[in-house]
Amino acid sequence: MGGVILTASQSQPPRRGNSSVFGQADPTDGRELYDWKSKYDDPARKEMWIEAIYLGCLLVILPLLMILLWLEWPKGLLHLSDEKYRPFAKYAFAWIAGTLSGVLFDMKWLYHTIARGLWNVDRRFWRLFTPHISGALSFFVLALVASGTLRIFDTKATDSYPLIVGLGFLVGYFSDSAIAKLTELAETLFGTVRAKERHRESNRADDTKGNE
Repeated sequence: MGGVILTASQSQPPRRGNSSVFGQADPTDGRELYDWKSKYDDPARKEMWIEAIYLGCLLVILPLLMILLWLEWPKGLLHLSDEKYRPFAKYAFAWIAGTLSGVLFDMKWLYHTIARGLWNVDRRFWRLFTPHISGALSFFVLALVASGTLRIFDTKATDSYPLIVGLGFLVGYFSDSAIAKLTELAETLFGTVRAKERHRESNRADDTKGNE
Protein backbone atom coordinates (compact mmCIF):
# COMPACT_ATOMS: atom_id res chain seq x y z
CA MET A 1 0.00 0.00 0.00
CA GLY A 2 1.23 3.42 -0.83
CA GLY A 3 1.59 6.00 1.90
CA VAL A 4 1.77 9.76 2.11
CA ILE A 5 5.24 11.08 2.73
CA LEU A 6 5.37 14.30 4.72
CA THR A 7 8.22 16.69 4.34
CA ALA A 8 9.92 18.08 7.44
CA SER A 9 8.00 21.35 7.19
CA GLN A 10 4.64 19.55 6.76
CA SER A 11 5.16 17.18 9.70
CA GLN A 12 5.81 20.00 12.17
CA PRO A 13 2.89 21.74 13.94
CA PRO A 14 1.99 25.24 12.77
CA ARG A 15 4.16 27.87 14.36
CA ARG A 16 2.69 30.52 16.59
CA GLY A 17 3.41 34.09 15.63
CA ASN A 18 5.24 36.54 17.84
CA SER A 19 2.50 38.06 20.00
CA SER A 20 4.77 40.88 21.11
CA VAL A 21 4.78 42.40 17.62
CA PHE A 22 2.10 45.05 17.06
CA GLY A 23 0.92 45.83 13.55
CA GLN A 24 1.42 44.18 10.19
CA ALA A 25 4.82 42.68 10.99
CA ASP A 26 3.04 39.65 12.48
CA PRO A 27 -0.41 39.16 10.89
CA THR A 28 -1.03 35.90 12.81
CA ASP A 29 -1.98 37.71 16.03
CA GLY A 30 -0.31 34.91 17.94
CA ARG A 31 -2.69 32.26 16.58
CA GLU A 32 -2.08 28.81 15.17
CA LEU A 33 -2.90 28.19 11.51
CA TYR A 34 -6.64 27.71 10.82
CA ASP A 35 -7.55 29.05 14.27
CA TRP A 36 -10.34 31.37 13.14
CA LYS A 37 -12.80 31.46 16.04
CA SER A 38 -13.07 34.48 18.33
CA LYS A 39 -11.42 34.15 21.71
CA TYR A 40 -13.89 36.59 23.24
CA ASP A 41 -17.21 35.53 24.75
CA ASP A 42 -20.57 36.89 23.58
CA PRO A 43 -20.88 39.74 26.13
CA ALA A 44 -17.44 41.06 25.18
CA ARG A 45 -18.21 40.89 21.45
CA LYS A 46 -21.43 42.80 22.06
CA GLU A 47 -19.51 45.58 23.79
CA MET A 48 -17.01 45.67 20.91
CA TRP A 49 -19.82 46.05 18.39
CA ILE A 50 -21.22 49.00 20.37
CA GLU A 51 -17.90 50.82 20.04
CA ALA A 52 -17.50 49.84 16.39
CA ILE A 53 -20.99 51.14 15.52
CA TYR A 54 -20.31 54.38 17.42
CA LEU A 55 -17.10 54.99 15.47
CA GLY A 56 -18.73 53.92 12.21
CA CYS A 57 -21.53 56.47 12.69
CA LEU A 58 -18.99 59.23 13.31
CA LEU A 59 -17.08 58.15 10.22
CA VAL A 60 -20.21 58.70 8.11
CA ILE A 61 -21.60 61.80 9.84
CA LEU A 62 -18.42 63.91 9.95
CA PRO A 63 -17.73 63.93 6.17
CA LEU A 64 -21.40 64.79 5.62
CA LEU A 65 -21.01 67.77 7.95
CA MET A 66 -17.99 68.87 5.92
CA ILE A 67 -20.07 68.72 2.74
CA LEU A 68 -22.81 70.81 4.36
CA LEU A 69 -20.23 73.40 5.41
CA TRP A 70 -18.79 73.50 1.90
CA LEU A 71 -22.28 73.95 0.45
CA GLU A 72 -22.80 76.76 2.99
CA TRP A 73 -25.96 75.16 4.36
CA PRO A 74 -25.40 76.61 7.88
CA LYS A 75 -25.09 80.07 6.34
CA GLY A 76 -28.73 80.11 5.28
CA LEU A 77 -29.91 78.27 8.38
CA LEU A 78 -28.27 80.75 10.77
CA HIS A 79 -28.76 83.78 8.47
CA LEU A 80 -25.06 84.62 8.45
CA SER A 81 -23.40 87.15 6.21
CA ASP A 82 -20.33 86.21 4.15
CA GLU A 83 -18.15 88.10 6.61
CA LYS A 84 -19.43 86.10 9.55
CA TYR A 85 -19.72 82.75 7.79
CA ARG A 86 -16.06 82.43 6.78
CA PRO A 87 -14.68 82.44 10.36
CA PHE A 88 -17.50 80.12 11.40
CA ALA A 89 -16.76 77.68 8.59
CA LYS A 90 -13.01 77.90 9.13
CA TYR A 91 -13.11 76.79 12.75
CA ALA A 92 -15.90 74.29 12.11
CA PHE A 93 -13.75 72.64 9.41
CA ALA A 94 -10.83 72.46 11.86
CA TRP A 95 -12.95 70.86 14.58
CA ILE A 96 -14.61 68.35 12.26
CA ALA A 97 -11.33 67.40 10.52
CA GLY A 98 -9.64 66.88 13.89
CA THR A 99 -12.53 64.76 15.12
CA LEU A 100 -12.49 62.69 11.93
CA SER A 101 -8.78 61.97 12.26
CA GLY A 102 -9.36 61.02 15.90
CA VAL A 103 -12.01 58.56 14.72
CA LEU A 104 -9.57 56.94 12.27
CA PHE A 105 -6.91 56.68 14.96
CA ASP A 106 -9.48 55.22 17.36
CA MET A 107 -10.67 52.65 14.81
CA LYS A 108 -7.13 51.51 14.11
CA TRP A 109 -6.45 51.17 17.83
CA LEU A 110 -9.73 49.28 18.34
CA TYR A 111 -9.13 46.55 15.79
CA HIS A 112 -5.51 46.11 16.83
CA THR A 113 -6.36 45.71 20.51
CA ILE A 114 -9.17 43.28 19.73
CA ALA A 115 -6.94 41.13 17.54
CA ARG A 116 -4.10 41.16 20.05
CA GLY A 117 -6.30 40.29 22.99
CA LEU A 118 -5.62 43.65 24.64
CA TRP A 119 -9.18 45.02 24.45
CA ASN A 120 -10.85 45.76 27.77
CA VAL A 121 -13.96 47.67 28.75
CA ASP A 122 -12.06 49.95 31.16
CA ARG A 123 -10.55 51.74 28.16
CA ARG A 124 -13.98 52.59 26.78
CA PHE A 125 -14.02 56.20 27.92
CA TRP A 126 -10.62 56.73 26.25
CA ARG A 127 -11.99 55.32 22.99
CA LEU A 128 -15.21 57.34 23.22
CA PHE A 129 -13.60 60.70 23.96
CA THR A 130 -10.44 60.48 21.84
CA PRO A 131 -12.12 61.79 18.63
CA HIS A 132 -13.66 64.76 20.45
CA ILE A 133 -10.41 65.65 22.20
CA SER A 134 -8.71 65.59 18.79
CA GLY A 135 -11.40 67.91 17.40
CA ALA A 136 -11.08 70.44 20.23
CA LEU A 137 -7.29 70.37 19.98
CA SER A 138 -7.44 71.07 16.22
CA PHE A 139 -9.79 74.00 16.86
CA PHE A 140 -7.45 75.70 19.32
CA VAL A 141 -4.30 74.97 17.29
CA LEU A 142 -5.94 76.74 14.34
CA ALA A 143 -6.76 79.68 16.61
CA LEU A 144 -3.12 79.88 17.71
CA VAL A 145 -1.87 79.66 14.12
CA ALA A 146 -4.36 82.27 12.87
CA SER A 147 -3.38 84.65 15.68
CA GLY A 148 0.33 84.29 14.88
CA THR A 149 1.12 82.87 18.32
CA LEU A 150 2.03 79.49 16.86
CA ARG A 151 3.98 80.20 13.70
CA ILE A 152 3.61 77.15 11.48
CA PHE A 153 2.08 78.89 8.47
CA ASP A 154 1.50 82.45 7.45
CA THR A 155 -1.66 83.70 9.19
CA LYS A 156 -3.31 84.38 5.80
CA ALA A 157 -2.82 80.75 4.81
CA THR A 158 -5.45 79.78 7.39
CA ASP A 159 -8.09 81.29 5.10
CA SER A 160 -7.70 78.22 2.86
CA TYR A 161 -10.24 75.51 3.67
CA PRO A 162 -8.10 72.66 2.27
CA LEU A 163 -5.16 73.75 4.42
CA ILE A 164 -7.40 73.94 7.48
CA VAL A 165 -8.76 70.45 6.88
CA GLY A 166 -5.25 69.08 6.37
CA LEU A 167 -3.91 70.83 9.47
CA GLY A 168 -6.88 69.67 11.52
CA PHE A 169 -6.35 66.09 10.38
CA LEU A 170 -2.65 66.11 11.28
CA VAL A 171 -3.23 67.72 14.67
CA GLY A 172 -6.04 65.30 15.49
CA TYR A 173 -4.24 62.14 14.38
CA PHE A 174 -0.93 63.09 15.99
CA SER A 175 -2.51 64.73 19.02
CA ASP A 176 0.29 63.62 21.37
CA SER A 177 2.86 65.45 19.24
CA ALA A 178 0.59 68.49 19.04
CA ILE A 179 0.21 68.59 22.82
CA ALA A 180 4.00 68.37 23.21
CA LYS A 181 4.37 71.36 20.87
CA LEU A 182 1.76 73.32 22.82
CA THR A 183 3.63 72.48 26.03
CA GLU A 184 6.76 74.06 24.56
CA LEU A 185 4.72 77.12 23.61
CA ALA A 186 3.24 77.41 27.09
CA GLU A 187 6.69 77.16 28.69
CA THR A 188 7.93 79.89 26.35
CA LEU A 189 5.02 82.19 27.18
CA PHE A 190 4.74 81.53 30.90
CA GLY A 191 8.20 80.29 31.79
CA THR A 192 9.51 83.86 32.26
CA VAL A 193 6.73 84.63 34.73
CA ARG A 194 7.56 81.54 36.75
CA ALA A 195 11.23 82.43 36.71
CA LYS A 196 10.42 85.93 38.05
CA GLU A 197 8.30 84.44 40.81
CA ARG A 198 11.12 82.12 41.83
CA HIS A 199 13.53 85.06 41.74
CA ARG A 200 11.27 87.12 44.00
CA GLU A 201 10.88 84.24 46.44
CA SER A 202 14.66 83.85 46.50
CA ASN A 203 15.12 87.57 47.21
CA ARG A 204 12.58 87.44 50.01
CA ALA A 205 14.39 84.51 51.58
CA ASP A 206 17.70 86.39 51.35
CA ASP A 207 16.12 89.47 52.94
CA THR A 208 14.73 87.39 55.77
CA LYS A 209 18.13 85.85 56.46
CA GLY A 210 19.77 89.30 56.36
CA ASN A 211 17.32 90.70 58.91
CA GLU A 212 18.10 87.86 61.23
